[in-house]
Amino acid sequence: MNILICSSYLHAWNSVRPEAEMFIGFVKAGHSVTIMTQGEADYVKRFREEGVEVIDCYPTKKVCLKTIKKIHQVIKQKHIDICYGFNSKTIPNAAFACIGTKAKMIAYRGTTGGLYRHDPSAYLTQLHPRVDGIICVSKAVERDVAQRVWKNKENVVTIYKGHKLEWYQVEPTDRNEFGLTNEHIIAVCAAHVRPSKGISLLLQATHYIDNPNFHLLLAGSGFEPYFDELKASPMSKRIHYIGHRTDIPSLMTMADFQVQPSISGEGLPRTIIEAMANATTSVVTTAGGSPELVIDGETGYVVETGDVKGFADAMNKLINDKNKCIEMSKAAQIRLDNYFSSSETIKKHLTFFTNLIVNKSNL
Repeated sequence: MNILICSSYLHAWNSVRPEAEMFIGFVKAGHSVTIMTQGEADYVKRFREEGVEVIDCYPTKKVCLKTIKKIHQVIKQKHIDICYGFNSKTIPNAAFACIGTKAKMIAYRGTTGGLYRHDPSAYLTQLHPRVDGIICVSKAVERDVAQRVWKNKENVVTIYKGHKLEWYQVEPTDRNEFGLTNEHIIAVCAAHVRPSKGISLLLQATHYIDNPNFHLLLAGSGFEPYFDELKASPMSKRIHYIGHRTDIPSLMTMADFQVQPSISGEGLPRTIIEAMANATTSVVTTAGGSPELVIDGETGYVVETGDVKGFADAMNKLINDKNKCIEMSKAAQIRLDNYFSSSETIKKHLTFFTNLIVNKSNL
């Protein structure tokens, strides 16, 4: 197959690697892959070393005539079978570029919510009439998208992004940085905060935790609106706001467990994956794809979205049982390795591509 990818790779290496390595896997499986992205992206060098052709082309807006013309030209010249767009800028431009070609247009969807039939902008992305298939990051996202498309819902599928444990293996952050020792129980909440992240729920849950050895680290941006709630917590002196960090995997490795109190909008949270890879268990809610990663009572705890007391109870189970924490953490790492592997992701993508080409069906 001749495959064209349209996406951005200017983000942090760890965040783009599962996606980027998948394309290298396509090449190793014998397929031709061309990627249209920003030429200055760090991953460009590795792409080219592994036989992926990179074209320095990225849209400046959702409908960029210059980009549409370039993508259309590449589709024609390279006899592209599959054109795969990944975000709100590349999907519309790639979809318009596919008009008048035999290429199958695939759109990626990574979050629940925000896609509505009555919203005109939705017809530039996943609901664009030229989109032939939609690959979702989780079954929660698939269920959400399947309610919005007009036909051929069987072409809306879940394919998990694949991972390798060695991508995430790092040394733990030193607990001494926060004045803590191995005697303390530490949980980390890492987020770029917005209302859907459920930070209020987490801070309310701390009112039900009374183990004096427990400390909570808040890492990321946007926590400032919650400082009053933080100060009102009975364990406020043991809640450490550490701001934006570039060592989130190391923090996860250091922590006894991580918490994700989201109330909506999740796809397949990367923080849970980073924790699993480094053998750290999690307490999460039923929002989005989190329950697809965490098996309740085996690799962590899953709490009904919005249940403050339930979230606190789950945290207390780990806070007060170090052995359970260790046992679940090991099980979480094994689960990631067994069920979210890079090789399986590559295989499922190629099978989906082939079926679309053979069936010649459109959404």
